[in-house]
Amino acid sequence: MELVLDTSNIEAIKDLNSMLTVTGVTTNPTIVTKSGKEIEDLVKAFDEVLSEDQLLFVQAVSTDFEGIMEEARAISKFRPKNSYVKIPVTHDGLRAIKQAKKEGIGVLATAIYTANQAFLAAMNGADYLAPYVNRMDNYGDGVENVKDLIEMLRVNNMDSKVIAASFKNTRQVHELIKAGIQAVTVPEDVVYAMINHPGTQIAVDEFSANWEKAYHRTTLLK
Repeated sequence: MELVLDTSNIEAIKDLNSMLTVTGVTTNPTIVTKSGKEIEDLVKAFDEVLSEDQLLFVQAVSTDFEGIMEEARAISKFRPKNSYVKIPVTHDGLRAIKQAKKEGIGVLATAIYTANQAFLAAMNGADYLAPYVNRMDNYGDGVENVKDLIEMLRVNNMDSKVIAASFKNTRQVHELIKAGIQAVTVPEDVVYAMINHPGTQIAVDEFSANWEKAYHRTTLLK
């Protein structure tokens, strides 16, 4: 499974990238605005903390076919490898997904609210499909709909990867990992919640206290 960070917080990316096996970073227009940077400057900042083998996903802002394609071509040139353009599954977006794949541009189909939307984007050649798990809960069961999508792709031998997005809690991530999802893109607060547990620190503190009491030091070696 691929773990992708859904953030523009460079310090959080540095920290988590040093701790975990991170596949890459996703952004969207809202995330980019929180950085306060122009997209070209933000990509440069990402390149300082990501290796060329890690993935970067940048979303087109234009909503018409021509505008999406112009931005998709620009995004594909931001980095020499492993750049993907995120394209919402609107009518023009689906047209752009088809065209982008014809031009050899990596595509993540985004703003997905149903398994059917995602499957049609997969038929158009999208490399990744980003269903909005938590937002889908407003219209049904987001986790179950994504599980349906995983099965739909499997039985039809489709190559597109599901990269579930819009997580608000660790349970949602847990359930989809258990279901065999290919990738998740998770905000840093949810990733830290997956890592941290008060019981772990309590155990470490107990071990340290017992060791120091017995050997009068806090290290294994003298």
